[in-house]
Amino acid sequence: MMTIRTEARARLLGASALALVASFCANAAAAETVPAAATEQKADPATKSDIAEGSDIVVTATKANELAPVTASLKTTQPQAIVSRSFIEDSLPATVDFNQIALITPSVSNFGGNNGIGLSESKAQLRGFQDGEYNITYDGVPFGDTNDPTHHSTTFFPSNTVETLIVDRGPGNASNLGQASFGGTFNLFSRATRDDFGGEVVGSYGSFNTYLARGLLQTGTFANGAQAVFSGQYVHSDGRTSYSKYQNYNLFGKVVVPVTPDVKVTFLATYNKNRFNQADNDGSTLAQQALYGKYYGLNNDPNTSEYFGYNHTDKTTDFEIIKLEANLSPGAVFENRAYTYYYDNETLSANDVTTQPGIAGFKPYQTIGANGKAIVGDIPGYTKTNKYRVFGDIAKVRIDLASFATITAGAWLEFSHTYRQQRDVDLTTGGFNYVEKVVKAPATGLNPGELTPQYIKFDQKSRGNHTEEFVELEIRPIEGLKITPGFKHVDFGRKIDALYNQTTRYAQRNSNDYAADLPFVTINYQPLANFSVYGQYAKGFLAPPLSQLYVANTTFSNAVPQKSTNYQAGAVYHGSHLSLDADVYVINFTNKFYSYTDTSGQGLGTIFTNIGGALYKGVEGQATYAFGNGLAIFANASRNYAKTNVYTDPVTGKVVPRTTIAKAPQSTAAGGVLYKHGPIKFSLTDKWTGPQYSDLANTVRISPYNTVNLAASYAIGPIKVGIDVTDLLDSQKINQISGTLATGQIYYQPGRAVSGQITYSF
Repeated sequence: MMTIRTEARARLLGASALALVASFCANAAAAETVPAAATEQKADPATKSDIAEGSDIVVTATKANELAPVTASLKTTQPQAIVSRSFIEDSLPATVDFNQIALITPSVSNFGGNNGIGLSESKAQLRGFQDGEYNITYDGVPFGDTNDPTHHSTTFFPSNTVETLIVDRGPGNASNLGQASFGGTFNLFSRATRDDFGGEVVGSYGSFNTYLARGLLQTGTFANGAQAVFSGQYVHSDGRTSYSKYQNYNLFGKVVVPVTPDVKVTFLATYNKNRFNQADNDGSTLAQQALYGKYYGLNNDPNTSEYFGYNHTDKTTDFEIIKLEANLSPGAVFENRAYTYYYDNETLSANDVTTQPGIAGFKPYQTIGANGKAIVGDIPGYTKTNKYRVFGDIAKVRIDLASFATITAGAWLEFSHTYRQQRDVDLTTGGFNYVEKVVKAPATGLNPGELTPQYIKFDQKSRGNHTEEFVELEIRPIEGLKITPGFKHVDFGRKIDALYNQTTRYAQRNSNDYAADLPFVTINYQPLANFSVYGQYAKGFLAPPLSQLYVANTTFSNAVPQKSTNYQAGAVYHGSHLSLDADVYVINFTNKFYSYTDTSGQGLGTIFTNIGGALYKGVEGQATYAFGNGLAIFANASRNYAKTNVYTDPVTGKVVPRTTIAKAPQSTAAGGVLYKHGPIKFSLTDKWTGPQYSDLANTVRISPYNTVNLAASYAIGPIKVGIDVTDLLDSQKINQISGTLATGQIYYQPGRAVSGQITYSF
């Protein structure tokens, strides 16, 4: 297991964690609240700190940016898309998840959410990078699963907890933290506190018997300048797919306490609970859809594997941050953020929901009893647990060295504890299914000679330890020019202590450590008050997944971290009525993870290594034009190239030609009309996703599809009445294929959904 290697590093992180506990105050005012002057404004102008927290939240106060659903800062050093709270509230349904908020931005696509917007998990892609190949942060804290840094869009942060979302298309500076500083970052920022007392109560009802109740309370300023915001919501839906109910409970609170004029502490906590009916590997085949329709999910027949009572999941999470911000002197700022988060997934699922009586090729269900005899007709399934607790601390200090130079340095320490298990069960009786192969543990001193119970897939504990130290120097040689070289060192370690390890199914203690040194250089030049250009060179890093330790002998698995080299350049223009930005990028990705089964006869089992890589390149742009009467039009687009490099297969020895990365659209586009004047708010937006392949061999093509959303509301005093229509044109095209088109699981856009909403503000 990886350890902190120097006493100095231990003192730095230990002192910051114990003496300077931290939280993040994302007092990010939405774009429509900025003053009328055409200047860049910090989202929280009262905060003296100028340390970037994943991304600078700055907006330009122009008519275009007051209405723009997506914009970029003049100060950015990489391609960026800022999505405001006003767009989230005025143009999207209240159930929306963060991936679908980000979908309006260039180069972002997604799939999933087939049960309805925000009613089942979705996965986003960024320039063709898949979930787990880019970071997601909340108030500057990176989060993700502990087996690999993937995410669950409906689990931690529903839309009532998000003030602003910023998509950074690149690794950022050295101070941008995360386990997948590789393809970019989705930066989520928590709801902002306000100066005045107020709040709102929201109720909505719509398609699929979906209803939502939400409340938000702003305390305003009290007790020597303290402020707080609290929110809670409940969502229930029958779901778009059959027998796929969904429930969500969320509580959120944040308190900002100014201790002195130069010291501020923020406390944040959120709790989330989901329950839904869905198979662990959900989805239906064309044969099932021919019988029951394209939105067939589960049924009410206990004699089939698709019975809703056999397929359900409970997920419980919490997330807490404490942040300290301190102005140490006129030229020195310190912040420290301590955090913890928890995830618990408890699932009961059938093994396979794609075969059933009446489907060609169906084989009768069967389980195995304790006596080894088959029980024909009983339905096989499994229980699954995945739970983890993560603790971390992030410390940053920014010091003005001279009028033309500022240094920022800091460190991140994180460790996690995880428990995962799967057991085979007989869903018909509720007992165990003794279906696994007989495995005898090797004579390693860990349960030597023990026979693994034939109903256990795995029972595994693991730990992770991750540290990053960084430094960057911002140099301002002339007015308007900022050059920021930086360096980051990464250490990442994992250890498995399994009673029955995954795949091998016997007791193992495996570990591995990884390290990387990552250089960065960014440039931002602003020759005019409303125009800037920028450039970036950056190295990215992604550690191998935990599955590299699911092997009989780790000696023969030699995978090293994947790395990316990013080159990007762009420009931003903010006129009084026109907001415009564009960029080009080239990303070289090496050390692609690869696994294969040993065929040498030596019994080495699965082996993990690295082969080849990929090349990503493209051009992106976004624009908004405001007419001055509350009316604006916007558009953005991207042309993306994401293909593997040629490599030699280590098993067959054959040369594998270049292919397009699976689930990487070749282009995206969005556009629409927005109108805000007096009590009226209206938007009509369209997101188009270009052609893509569902498999790396490029044999299954997914055609382009688009989604048109309409939202309108009218306020009468404190009451606002609104309507949201997602997928106005009722497009029901395929947006994901798992396996082959003939026998795999086929997923569609959820189709048109209508919801009405009433909001009472006070």
